[in-house]
Amino acid sequence: MDAANLILNTAVSPVGSPENIRKPDDAVDAQKIKFAKDFESIFIGKLLDEMKKTVVNWDDEKDGASEQMDGIFWMHLADELGGKGGLGLWKDIYESLKTTENGATLDESL
Repeated sequence: MDAANLILNTAVSPVGSPENIRKPDDAVDAQKIKFAKDFESIFIGKLLDEMKKTVVNWDDEKDGASEQMDGIFWMHLADELGGKGGLGLWKDIYESLKTTENGATLDESL
């Protein structure tokens, strides 16, 4: 082998630390987890909407701004409940997404 071929004559790209190197699957898994948690947040929001209808409303005279604030409160409550683990439904949704991606149909995974 010729020694001239071993000489480095171009710039070397910097290598990041091992902690910063991520596999593409990690990003896809993170997206699936986020999707599952967001879905559960929406589901909890719908449950809270139905539960809210069963509570007696003592103040019948609400203007548009107070109704909007109530809606924002319930939306953020659902987001917080979903973000903190919620009902645990997101784990099953995530597992379902993983198994259907690996070629199994939903019927086979159940």
